[in-house]
Amino acid sequence: MARIYPLFSSSKGNSTFIGTEKGGILIDCGVSFKRLTAALELNRIPVEAVRAIFITHEHADHVGGLRMFTNKTGCPVYGQKRTLQRLADADKISAASPVFDMSNIAITAAGMEVRCFNTPHDTIQSCGYRIHTDDDRICAVCTDLGHITEEVDNALTGCRLVLLESNYDEGMLRTGRYPLYLKQRILSLNGHLSNDDCAAQVGKLIERGTTHFILGHLSQDNNRPQLADRTVHNSLTQYTRGKDYLLGVAPVETQGGAVIF
Repeated sequence: MARIYPLFSSSKGNSTFIGTEKGGILIDCGVSFKRLTAALELNRIPVEAVRAIFITHEHADHVGGLRMFTNKTGCPVYGQKRTLQRLADADKISAASPVFDMSNIAITAAGMEVRCFNTPHDTIQSCGYRIHTDDDRICAVCTDLGHITEEVDNALTGCRLVLLESNYDEGMLRTGRYPLYLKQRILSLNGHLSNDDCAAQVGKLIERGTTHFILGHLSQDNNRPQLADRTVHNSLTQYTRGKDYLLGVAPVETQGGAVIF
């Protein structure tokens, strides 16, 4: 049965496991090998169960532990061409791991079909992932994007579960301590997705049949889990939570637990 484990989710480190204790994949590897393997063990997932790593983009909070993880495991790494080249140039992937460009193609790993889709973010290249599990469930992981494009919208449509960015509360960001240039970067069309923009997309997806949502990549400075949850929940007054949809917030660091979808 398909499960998603949001192991780490914040501006300081991101990694999500999809699968079971017998085999699965990681989306991003943004924390140390020690912390990541401890999080897997907490969820009773042996490190050997990680059959592939899929990288969304090259920012440190998504690849910070990649060099050591690939050195220790030799796990294959998948991503878009320019992202992989940037990581290789920066020696972020061990020579022990094979590297595969999956731009415009589907990859089969741990019995799942994985496709990437482009996301608008201030990096050389950025993507989300749509995963079709071996028990015929579809989910997506979509963070680090400044706005919802048609490509993103199409990729999320038809998923049973979506882990979607809800990075910041606009009021907190605008009145917060960040310097102006950083606020402008986050607010830009290539920045991050706000609670309000996330809520609007969740509403659209519920109309099309998506029932499970996880809010992810929350800023620890410009957001709060309760605030992100409340913003999305309050925008869905025409639906009944627990009946029409399920909603949760990915933890900064897992304390154990998965979402079955």
